Amino acid sequence: MIPEATSSGTVRFRDWETWYRVTGKLGEGKTPLVVVHGGPGCTHDYTLAIAAIAATGRPVVHYDQLGGGNSTHLRDKGADFWTVDLFLAELDNLLEKLGIKESYHLLGQSWGGILGAEHGIRRPAGLRSLTISNSPASMELWTAEALRLRADLPAEVRGALERHEADGTTDDPEYLAATQTYYDEHVCRVIPNPPEVLRTTECLLDDNTVYLAMNGPNEFFVIGTLREWSVVDKVHAISAPTLLLSGRHDEATPATVQPFFDGIPDVKWEIFESSSHMPFVEEPDRYMAVVSQFLAENDA
Repeated sequence: MIPEATSSGTVRFRDWETWYRVTGKLGEGKTPLVVVHGGPGCTHDYTLAIAAIAATGRPVVHYDQLGGGNSTHLRDKGADFWTVDLFLAELDNLLEKLGIKESYHLLGQSWGGILGAEHGIRRPAGLRSLTISNSPASMELWTAEALRLRADLPAEVRGALERHEADGTTDDPEYLAATQTYYDEHVCRVIPNPPEVLRTTECLLDDNTVYLAMNGPNEFFVIGTLREWSVVDKVHAISAPTLLLSGRHDEATPATVQPFFDGIPDVKWEIFESSSHMPFVEEPDRYMAVVSQFLAENDA
């Protein structure tokens, strides 16, 4: 059961609006947790199960990043507009406008963990802890591991993927069906997907401007501006206590996460044996317990 929002609204970011929702009351109870969703270009919806942490007395903030969901859409912007720095500035703005920048926890999932790592590298004074959930330390590692995972798919699925990628027909129904085979194994193993996950999927289908520009047509064919992104040589700068989370069947394989574990000074790592890329959906009780305990240990 996903708890209802206690409040929601928008904050001004430059010429645009960032939408947010809060479960619990900011300024009351424990240090708030800010959840940064994946994509790029997805929405907060699929991560809403994490709002259950508010039952421990901790406010939980979700928001839609610029270009998606309830925030301002900018379908006419080109790839040069959509940058990591843009989304880091949006996050900083949200923390300030909500009045929590002096003390907060941050949980970033997938692309959100990429932003979380970049945020942590900058050592903001108010960051009490960082949770990097199902995220790679470099897109080179992500792409290499995706090729390895694809090699285990049935031959006819691999053939469809390779043929349509070569032909530039990644919107063909055969290609989309083959993509779903990969997703069912390595993105979300709860089938059919829960309603909140489907809402994000529907929103991405309606406007994939950011996703196409930064990532590409899908999770494993990365041809966008993020294709050479890496923080492998910078993660040692993260000073906040850090929790790494990943699934045993995750597209963010152990090899993609290992540089975080090797480089961050204060770090621990939990792997969810029955999960892929969304353990908060696939193993929600354990996920909430692990995260809640980590946050409580780092409230001071």
